[in-house]
Amino acid sequence: MAKVDRRILKSQEAMKKAVIELMTEKNFDDITIQDIADRANINRGTIYLHYQDKYDLLDKLIEAHIYELRELGEWACRLDWSSALLPFFEYFEKNYLFFSTMLASQGAPSFRKRLFDYITEGFKDEIDKESGRNTDLSEAVMLQYTGNAYVGVIEWWIRNGMPSPPQEIAKQVGALLERSL
Repeated sequence: MAKVDRRILKSQEAMKKAVIELMTEKNFDDITIQDIADRANINRGTIYLHYQDKYDLLDKLIEAHIYELRELGEWACRLDWSSALLPFFEYFEKNYLFFSTMLASQGAPSFRKRLFDYITEGFKDEIDKESGRNTDLSEAVMLQYTGNAYVGVIEWWIRNGMPSPPQEIAKQVGALLERSL
């Protein structure tokens, strides 16, 4: 695999940071390519070298975070719920600006759905089908319930300035998910 030039990575990071910062100030639809270029301190043309438009830039940014969450999930499924959720809440904390902006933004409503879809996909294999406690419940309903509850807690936690540390919120959400799935 070819090594990517550090200047390219630096420009891409500057563009991603710029779009998130701008989204904290105004609606995504009102952000222009020139706004992004000015904030990132790059030429407009540089943006078009990497992305088709601002929507492509935002989509690639979202995909990068979903990919990182998937990477965390690869090994987390072998742990108990609280331990498995801790890296996720630490990731949300570390990337607070991104998640707070995406979950609060009217300009990126598809983000919540993409996060929800990622989460429910991961929960499919976690439903307890062995003990018999879920035999009367539809898998689809269980996934909707737990997925919306988990995303809702993430939204609440981030919008309220993360009132408890990642360890505590992971422990509480883990206990709730264990009871639900």
